[in-house]
Amino acid sequence: MYALEVKELTKKFGNLTAVNKASFKVPEGSIFGLIGRNGAGKTTTIRMMMNIYMPDSGEVILRGAVVGQDFKDKVGYLPEERGLYKKMKVLETLLFFAELKGKTGRDVQKKAKEYLERFNLSDRMNSKIEDLSKGNQQKVQFIATILHDPEFLILDEPFSGLDPINTNILKEIILEKKKEGKVILFSTHLMDFAEKMCDHIAIINNGEIILEGSLTDLKKKFAKSNVSLSYEGDIGFLKDQPFIKKVEDFGNTTGIRVKSPEQIQELLKLLVQHNITVKKFDANDISLHEIFVETAGGDAELINEEVHNG
Repeated sequence: MYALEVKELTKKFGNLTAVNKASFKVPEGSIFGLIGRNGAGKTTTIRMMMNIYMPDSGEVILRGAVVGQDFKDKVGYLPEERGLYKKMKVLETLLFFAELKGKTGRDVQKKAKEYLERFNLSDRMNSKIEDLSKGNQQKVQFIATILHDPEFLILDEPFSGLDPINTNILKEIILEKKKEGKVILFSTHLMDFAEKMCDHIAIINNGEIILEGSLTDLKKKFAKSNVSLSYEGDIGFLKDQPFIKKVEDFGNTTGIRVKSPEQIQELLKLLVQHNITVKKFDANDISLHEIFVETAGGDAELINEEVHNG
């Protein structure tokens, strides 16, 4: 059963086609990652899903029916460009956004204070938004996104700009929401977050969905004839080997693709013969980063820089 289905969404701005016939399905009770480089079309797709941008064509289906205003009432949406009322105080901001979604009373106030404490913001609940750091404002906006207990969470680059401690808190809450049966979609260009958290993904590149499905199934498909290697030494000799299809350096690990699975043992033998210290040799294993590079194309070093530097 699919909670959401995006069907051939298309959006043009003048002569530029920002998103071209984007389609993907978000299963019930899952975390879905919309993956792509900066400028790939992630935010435009999400804004069409939220009816912020009207698509030129295509539709979004919510449990069998085309989405309407009721979808906005059921969703918690964290936009890429954060927007809070600068002169309002933190707690009143949270209660205001909850009231817009029809939630008021002591229970909401109690939950708001619990989230503030969790994000180490209890001492700032009476501070004005404009007096908070950018990171703290982002935490307040995330709390506002989830405070009304929505059925769906749509988060556009939720980890952008957060330090590691608050990133972990955010991840914990997202996983808690999954356990509660919520449907979660987030966009990101950070492959490690997507790989650790997502059940299903779609990769968007130049406005088009180029890969979609269960992350486990996709990794199985792309991992054939692939080795994830950690080592010490010089493996430059591999590029001259006829059975080696590709060697990609990802920093801590190197992805090596051979022409057929039977040649994986030949690769290991060759490494040993050249006195390479093998720290990790995972046959038929592949990272989401490697899948992204293979499917999205382009220069691996440039993509690596983009996904790590934002």
